[in-house]
Amino acid sequence: MQHDRRHSARLGSHGQAMGTSGDRASRAAPRLTLVTPPLGRADATADALAAALNAADIAAVLLRPGEGDEGALVARIEALRILIQSNGAALLLDGHPDLVARTQADGAHLTGIEAFKAAAPSLKPKYIAGCGALTTRHDAMLAGESGADYVMFGEPDRAGRRPGFEAVLERCSWWAETLTIPCVGYAASLDEAAALANAGADFVALDETLWRDARTLAAALEALTQRVAEPAR
Repeated sequence: MQHDRRHSARLGSHGQAMGTSGDRASRAAPRLTLVTPPLGRADATADALAAALNAADIAAVLLRPGEGDEGALVARIEALRILIQSNGAALLLDGHPDLVARTQADGAHLTGIEAFKAAAPSLKPKYIAGCGALTTRHDAMLAGESGADYVMFGEPDRAGRRPGFEAVLERCSWWAETLTIPCVGYAASLDEAAALANAGADFVALDETLWRDARTLAAALEALTQRVAEPAR
């Protein structure tokens, strides 16, 4: 099935190929996930998103549809879907698992273990189901045991609050050393992106401030590549 091949190429097989952080000296740089701001009008994001997709190897776009009725959300998603998927990236909706099939998205990112367990059966195995907002190791392990295609650490909540970055690094490093399910680390700065790569994240999710400007995106790519190329300390 075409969707399952895309799923494997973009997320599943990459996580397996990366191995664990025990192979840190030889592994490739993490691939990138772009996180959009909450969408008001899709065309306000399209130009910057197109430039980023053309400039770098992007594994996925985590699209935040924003507020509005279902019709408005569907219109915003569909306006960007072809742009994202035609550039070889997976389109993941932030929440809204009920809109995945309708909009031909590739999957959904679920916030918290309870939301994941409620939505995953309706998504898998056809669609990608990822889980974030995992505040404890126990919740992260539950997500993995419940079939998460990836886990994400460090993303902000709805109010913009994030966990302490040292805790995020510790969680990414622990996960990479323990499990083979892909780990996504959320970066709000170039230094964070490089540190997450060194901690063993398979993917680095870039805050919009890091990909809307072409020069900043290029700097993020360079930081990831250089950090991973450094010998393990």
